[in-house]
Amino acid sequence: MALLITDECINCDVCEPECPNQAIFMGEEYYQINPDKCTECVGHFSEPQCVQVCPVACIPVNPDRVESRDQLMLKYQLLIASTATAG
Repeated sequence: MALLITDECINCDVCEPECPNQAIFMGEEYYQINPDKCTECVGHFSEPQCVQVCPVACIPVNPDRVESRDQLMLKYQLLIASTATAG
């Protein structure tokens, strides 16, 4: 499952640099997560880093992007492969 940032976000800037997949970006009003890049840190960490550092707990699972841990690992592997070929 990809994560999402709700409108409770206070734009504190702590989540964006913690994302190993660079899935977090500033939207029009608050930070957002690109669900195509979000692996919930599978492949990097045991827990989603953005959730760990968020002071207002505004990063739940995105109900529109239900993915198993295996699917998240596959997404991670595809992201790493595309990064390796792009560089």
